[in-house]
Amino acid sequence: MSLAVSAPLPVIEGLDGPLMQQAQRRLDQLTKPLGSLGRLEAIAKQIVGIRRDLRPRLAEKVIITMAADHGVAAEGVSAYPQAVTAQMVANFLRGGAGINVLARHAGARIVVVDMGVAARLSPHPRLLSRKIREGTSNFALGPAMTREEACAAIAAGCGIARREIERGADLIGTGDMGIGNTTSSSAITAAITAQPVAHVTGVGTGIDERTHARKLAVIQRALEQHRPDPSDALDVLAKVGGFEIAGLVGVILATAAARRPVVLDGFISGAAALIADGLAPTVRGYLIASHRSQEPGHRLMLEHLRLAPLLDLDLRLGEGTGAALAMPLIEAACRVLNEMATFEEAGVSTKSP
Repeated sequence: MSLAVSAPLPVIEGLDGPLMQQAQRRLDQLTKPLGSLGRLEAIAKQIVGIRRDLRPRLAEKVIITMAADHGVAAEGVSAYPQAVTAQMVANFLRGGAGINVLARHAGARIVVVDMGVAARLSPHPRLLSRKIREGTSNFALGPAMTREEACAAIAAGCGIARREIERGADLIGTGDMGIGNTTSSSAITAAITAQPVAHVTGVGTGIDERTHARKLAVIQRALEQHRPDPSDALDVLAKVGGFEIAGLVGVILATAAARRPVVLDGFISGAAALIADGLAPTVRGYLIASHRSQEPGHRLMLEHLRLAPLLDLDLRLGEGTGAALAMPLIEAACRVLNEMATFEEAGVSTKSP
């Protein structure tokens, strides 16, 4: 498949199994009971397989937060007005949002991208503009975007990830902003996992019962009307997705193709991962689920992708906040592999036979 004439789908190779076995042997020789660092050991081994390096280091951490508006917001599916998307982008650029605080804590740099905000944003040195158009169409009435627009957004995301990797990024996290995007993500999840809409649709920004019922009805009608094909991830994306979700698909694919780990945030990033997995199933080995969101569909997403989250903190903010919280854990896993002594190196007796 081609995203555009000049932008073929990135080629994603499998992880390096032999090197992962070598990493496991070293982990087993470190001064600790066998397997006693649990998931940290599994993460370290995964990073070795991704990076093709027995001593991987994650010095440069980047979170790419993509923003776009959703036409389906006109159906009254959110607790907040659409204007909040542009207002929050301004907040990101000022450094006052949750992602700014947690990224600073993690030592990660933030890249803010306008993929389709329904407003003309003022130029800013820290804002990348890759706007496809000012918000998707209302998928309650017709497809959210054309296939060509979906491909253009994916290609834009690929370009941004490659740009950050050229600048030295070792670890890339995904983030999002967009009023109405949990509605799109729920629709994507229902289409791809074949789960009932009610099982994958939560309260998003904190909607009341009446609004939640309307949200369920809107998604159900759209799926029945558009009949997105779960075997064609691009069809699902175009019919019920969002420009920021499509951009994150590109980020995920290009990051994996460049042999870098991808730290997924929550529900919206999970929707992008479902689409990326549909386009290139080998991408799964490069994904690290930062946390399990409060959104009920997120658990089903992670099960579909066979990913175990690192954290479970009842988060549902998005922006990349979960990815920021998980990054120090991932870095710690690599430090264990790189800096901890083996029994032989430390002169410590091994376990008695």
